[in-house]
Amino acid sequence: MLKVFLVEDSSPLRQRIIAMVESIEGVELGGVTEESQAALDGIKATHAVIVDLRLTGDSGLEVIAGIQRERLPVVTIVLTNYSDAAFRNACRSAGADFFFDKTTEYELARATIERLARARLTNANAI
Repeated sequence: MLKVFLVEDSSPLRQRIIAMVESIEGVELGGVTEESQAALDGIKATHAVIVDLRLTGDSGLEVIAGIQRERLPVVTIVLTNYSDAAFRNACRSAGADFFFDKTTEYELARATIERLARARLTNANAI
């Protein structure tokens, strides 16, 4: 089972992403927050994190930097509406594994989470 943590400050988008995550076979929601410090505490018990760049009072880049600083073994997926090249490059430089635009790449983000879940299941069965 792939545990995913969500960091999103917009309630409607949060609900949409939660529904998407919960609809994927082999994936469970490991927690939700809209703040970076709470995210870092919750992420520790999960395998992947979906993070928006704009959060209440801070930035998703702070979450990504914290993941790197604490060397948390999670896959970092940025899902945001701020998707120009500067943001993509900043996230990659900070350590994000994947970057998707909420409007144009939402299904690609879903497909990536599905692949991660399948890979986790395959690796678990190999043990």
